[in-house]
Amino acid sequence: MFEKLAALQEKYQVLEQKMAEPDVIADPQEMRKIAKEHADLAPVITAYQRYQELEADLQVAKELLQEKPSEEEVTLLKEEVATLAAELAQLEAELKIMLLPKDPNDEKNVIVEIRAGTGGEEAALFAADLFRMYTRYAEALGWKVELMSSNSTELGGFKEVIFMITGKGAYSRLKFESGVHRVQRIPDTETGGRIHTSAATVAVLPEAEEIEVEIDPNDLRIDVYRSSGHGGQSVNTTDSAVRITHLPSGLVVTCQDEKSQLKNKEKALKILRARLLDQIQQEKEQEMVSARRSMVKSGDRSERIRTYNFPQNRVTDHRIDLTLYRLEAIMGGDLEELISNLIMSEQAEKLKLSAGEVS
Repeated sequence: MFEKLAALQEKYQVLEQKMAEPDVIADPQEMRKIAKEHADLAPVITAYQRYQELEADLQVAKELLQEKPSEEEVTLLKEEVATLAAELAQLEAELKIMLLPKDPNDEKNVIVEIRAGTGGEEAALFAADLFRMYTRYAEALGWKVELMSSNSTELGGFKEVIFMITGKGAYSRLKFESGVHRVQRIPDTETGGRIHTSAATVAVLPEAEEIEVEIDPNDLRIDVYRSSGHGGQSVNTTDSAVRITHLPSGLVVTCQDEKSQLKNKEKALKILRARLLDQIQQEKEQEMVSARRSMVKSGDRSERIRTYNFPQNRVTDHRIDLTLYRLEAIMGGDLEELISNLIMSEQAEKLKLSAGEVS
């Protein structure tokens, strides 16, 4: 680990020198690239420098103990040694996590797709509840939420809702939400007071840049038609709705929420690009099945990941056996405890894998 840290420190210094070179300063694109790499390394280098300082302080304290100090000084020095040793151990654990392989998508914005599953109208209402939950979580973090596409029901639920969340690190915190979310509650439409079980499927896709997924216009069939459902005066009066079919993959995306055909087309292409990137990444992950199975996040969208039990005020995440009795707060967007535990669980699994590779 320390050899790797030393190499990163040397790289950090080289990047710092490059940022001062006239040729680099004159090239904005190269400057941005180097500056980003430098900024990405900064947290681990700062932590490593702090580790080196603590290590030096510990060595000094140990040497002073060997110089036959007074009884009072011995007590103080022993306390200092214990404190420094504890800080070093904590910092070493943090550095190990910092050195774990990063998901290249972690800093990206996300496109979230929620679809009602089994349960009819109740499943559609639950899909709307999940949409509100993620929207409130995003807003609490200062992220922007943009509706991309929706198919609503008469009672205010969603058969399908697709939206984009824009914010630094959005994917790193929401990537664990992909899968089947199950709800157990008494629906408003239930007269007998019986608890129903229904479900909705969530897919969290990293936003794909155009350079990451090139789409040949010749591979697209674009159909326009009149919008239907909620949407204002333009509904059923103009051909603003757009359906894009990607012929090689068979993927179909429709957008009709905007009054402008051009805006609907732009949104549909964003969704298509994200789905194509996800498809490519799913294929890559299939090649690493054994490693993937040991991780918290599963690419299998049919996997039941979480249950929301309203009568018991309980939320259970089945992947990490975590149960919280604060359902109302969680449905209100307070997801931090759930997400933090999922992140820590994945980090622990990665550390195990890393230790196994070393041994």
